[in-house]
Amino acid sequence: MFTKQGPTVRELAVQALSSTERGYDLLAPKFDETPYRTPDRVLDAVTRAVRGLGPFDTGLDVCCGTGAGVGVLRQLCRERAVGVDFSAGMLAEARAAFPPGGGGVPVHWVRADARSLPFAPAFDLALSFGAFGHFLPAERFGLFAEVYGLLRPGGQFVFPIGAPPPVGSRAYWSLFGFDAAMRVRNALWRPRFVMYYRTFRLGDVLEDLTQAGFVVRLLPLTELGLRPDGSPRARLVVATREGRDVSGGS
Repeated sequence: MFTKQGPTVRELAVQALSSTERGYDLLAPKFDETPYRTPDRVLDAVTRAVRGLGPFDTGLDVCCGTGAGVGVLRQLCRERAVGVDFSAGMLAEARAAFPPGGGGVPVHWVRADARSLPFAPAFDLALSFGAFGHFLPAERFGLFAEVYGLLRPGGQFVFPIGAPPPVGSRAYWSLFGFDAAMRVRNALWRPRFVMYYRTFRLGDVLEDLTQAGFVVRLLPLTELGLRPDGSPRARLVVATREGRDVSGGS
């Protein structure tokens, strides 16, 4: 992270003491040089898994950041791809990465809060990478209801979710410590910066998706590795909108 290309310690400190939106505006020019950017191997694994679920005409990257997920949509969709994010800085970087006329389906960029998405049910596919830690558990159902409301019947909302690290492992304590530090920071400092790693638990996620109206299944992403017990280290959540809207969302 602390390379010549990535953000400095001072820049990260300023970001962490800003609001979530302002923090990402500041981080945007160097975001792709940080570990926060979704690795290409995850993007590639999801692309291969989702390709078999299509075909898709239109796709939306929810909380698109600098556009990594839009790159996936351009490989999967036949007509257009849309990226939506609330950070103007991240959208500026995404636009630069996917200039008009660069090949592939047309891309449109929209600045909006994912908790209030300005779309009619016009999408066959919605996806998201690495953004759910920015939503508190109480906001999760509303987010899923918003996505449900922008999908056509039969449309699918997909995202990868990793298995939790073993209790007591180095990764476990690292995530525990990060979330604890963020809770202390948000208790003592305003504006809040919402980013938690341990609040997006699979059981709770599946329950909220179902309550939002989705029919949900899980696909193993085995190319991302297996745990010692043979279970996959990551799964693809595939949530399908079937039938009439029962969510009360958009």
